[in-house]
Amino acid sequence: MYLSLNKYRPLVFVPMAADILHYGHINILLKANRHGNVIVGLMTDSGIKSYKRKKPIVNYKNRKRVLDQIKCIKKIIPLNGLKYVEFAKKYKFEYFVHGDDWKKNIQSKVRSDLIKTMKKWNGKVLEFEYTKNISSSKIKSLLNKI
Repeated sequence: MYLSLNKYRPLVFVPMAADILHYGHINILLKANRHGNVIVGLMTDSGIKSYKRKKPIVNYKNRKRVLDQIKCIKKIIPLNGLKYVEFAKKYKFEYFVHGDDWKKNIQSKVRSDLIKTMKKWNGKVLEFEYTKNISSSKIKSLLNKI
């Protein structure tokens, strides 16, 4: 499925699972919004499972409903796994935004491939520092202790 996003240029693509939405997510969306029109690639349930090895707590439909209410997001498109390079080639994003945690984890190979790919049209990968003292993993861990 090809979706025309040209009316939203410059495109700022932000992939998210957003399983438990918190102020760290809002921080990254607001930073992304400074660079153009935010397009969220929302991980599908199977997309999350493909690299996190577990199902999300909140299903795709309901995670999308929550994100639909955030005014800086112009469009949400389903993302079935770490298909960042494929999406970048298809839509030629001006910017691709990610938290800086992907430099050393399962996504590091995808990251380096994406940087090389986006250079072909002068696209930029923007990596923002994660918000301190908050993460979905921390929240899930705290919930498990209750």
